[in-house]
Amino acid sequence: MQVTGKITRDSLMTLEAYSQHRKENKAAIMAHRQLRSVHLGEHINVQFESETSIRYQIQEMLRLEKIFEAEAIDQEIEAYAPLVPEGSNWKATMLIEYPDVNERKRELARLIGVEDQLFVEVEGHARVYAIADEDMDRENDEKTSAVHFLRFELDAAMCAAVKAGASVKLGCDHTYYPAHVTIPAETLASLASDLR
Repeated sequence: MQVTGKITRDSLMTLEAYSQHRKENKAAIMAHRQLRSVHLGEHINVQFESETSIRYQIQEMLRLEKIFEAEAIDQEIEAYAPLVPEGSNWKATMLIEYPDVNERKRELARLIGVEDQLFVEVEGHARVYAIADEDMDRENDEKTSAVHFLRFELDAAMCAAVKAGASVKLGCDHTYYPAHVTIPAETLASLASDLR
């Protein structure tokens, strides 16, 4: 799935072509997704998206739903394409993971607003807090969602610093989930390639 650029209907594979491609390339795609996944503490996983990961997601949805009509394909592209980074930002899917159902329910109630407390901090620069869930509100007065979509908007100096090798922290300031981690070098190298 090395097609890069804007995701359009014409740039996607047919269901038949994708079926063959999937068998041959699934391990490489999973490795790419793993590389761009950063665990923040024990229960938050931030999956930084890329053109490759979103193209894969769209192709998987088309395959699972057996979608081949133009209008339905366009709807899938519309749903997922906004998650592709645009050169001055990182976009991510944040997963709050508690295997036990009761613990998950309790923690999602405590973690209301957590998505707005996630940040990236480029070495030598101010923290950049996530812009969360631009497509729809994913929490209510009782709980937050287990899945959020985030955008971290970086200025030109931050982008240049990342490309020059500055380290980057991923963190959370939420009262009930204070955590931070330095993004591993291999992951950061992949994220740097998203920036202009």
